[in-house]
Amino acid sequence: MSAPLRVLGIESSCDETGVALVELPEGMDGLAPPRLLAQALHSQIDMHQAYGGVVPELASRDHIRRAVPLLRETLAGAGLGLEAVDVVAYTRGPGLAGALLVGTGMACALGMALDRPVLGVHHLEGHLLSPFLSADPPEFPFVALLVSGGHTQLMQVDGVGRYTMLGETIDDAAGEAFDKTAKMLGLGYPGGPALAGLAEQGDDAAFKLPRPLMRGDLLDFSFAGLKTAMWTQLNKLDATAPNAAQARADLAASTQAAIVDVLVAKSLLALKQTGLKRMVVAGGVGANRRLRVQLDAQCGRRGVRVHYPELHLCTDNGAMIALAGAMRLQSGQGVATRDYAFDVKPRWDLSAV
Repeated sequence: MSAPLRVLGIESSCDETGVALVELPEGMDGLAPPRLLAQALHSQIDMHQAYGGVVPELASRDHIRRAVPLLRETLAGAGLGLEAVDVVAYTRGPGLAGALLVGTGMACALGMALDRPVLGVHHLEGHLLSPFLSADPPEFPFVALLVSGGHTQLMQVDGVGRYTMLGETIDDAAGEAFDKTAKMLGLGYPGGPALAGLAEQGDDAAFKLPRPLMRGDLLDFSFAGLKTAMWTQLNKLDATAPNAAQARADLAASTQAAIVDVLVAKSLLALKQTGLKRMVVAGGVGANRRLRVQLDAQCGRRGVRVHYPELHLCTDNGAMIALAGAMRLQSGQGVATRDYAFDVKPRWDLSAV
C-alpha cells in the first residue's frame, strides 16, 4: 500500500480562521474515504456583531492573531509534527483580499520553511467537495447546490475540476437574503441562524411573499425582490399591537419559506434537466433545517439521494480546503508548486479553475 498523502489546509477568506490536516491514500480510487486527522477553527462572530457585519480590516488582523495557535492546536490534535505535512493548501480566493493574504502568506512561508509544495484552492470548491468528509460521502456525478453568504449556484459536477454552471444568482444570494431580512427585523449578525430561529415560532403562511424566477426552465436565482417585499410587509406592522411579536415571527417564517421554496424548486428542476439521481448541498445555508427537511422529502419521492457535509463543516473551515487540495492532487487536476511568490484572487469564477 502506498504512503498516505497528508495535506494541511488553511482557510482565511472572511470571518473564520481554519486549519486542518487531512489524509488521503495516494492515488485515491474512491474505495478508501478521506480522513480528517484534526482541525481547529476560530469564528469572529462575536467581534463583528457590534458592527452588524464583517469589518474587513478587523477580520484580517484577527486572522493574523489566530492562525499560528490554530496550527499548533491542529498538529497537537493529530499527534504529528510539521514534518508530517506533505503539501500545504490554502484558500486563494474568492474572499476579502486582506484576509486571503494572511492565510496565503502563512501557507507559502510554511512551504518554504519546510521545503514542501503549496497549492491555492478555490473557496467554493472546498464547500463543494466537503461532503466527501461526511459519514455518507457522495459519488460523481451529481448536481450541487452551493448556498453560502455571497453565493447561490447550481452546478453539474462530473468529477474534481469538472464543473458545469447550471444557474446562479443575478442579485442577492440566498445567504444575503437571510442576513438582510434578519437585519431589518433587528435580529443582528449573523442573520441566517437568527432568522431561522425566530421562524420556528411563526406561521410560514401568514404573509404572501414572492418566489422570484419560479416560472419556466430558468435555473438562475433572484432574491432582491423578496427582500423588498418583506420590507414592505414589515413597514405595515404595528409595533405597538398586542400581537406584534408574533407578527414578526410570522414574517420571519414566511421569508424563510419563500427562500427555501425557491432553492428546492430550482434544485428539483436541475435534477430533472440533467437526469441525475444524486445531489450535494453545501455552504452555510445548507445547514438550514427547513431546507434539509424539504429537500430530503422531495428528493426521496423522486429516488434522488441528497448528501450534506456534517453540520460543523457547513461554515468556512480548513478541513474543506485541505480536502479540496488533496482531491485535486490525486485526481491530476491540481499542481502543487515550490514557487512561493503568491497572489490572491478576491474575485474568482469556479468555472475558471
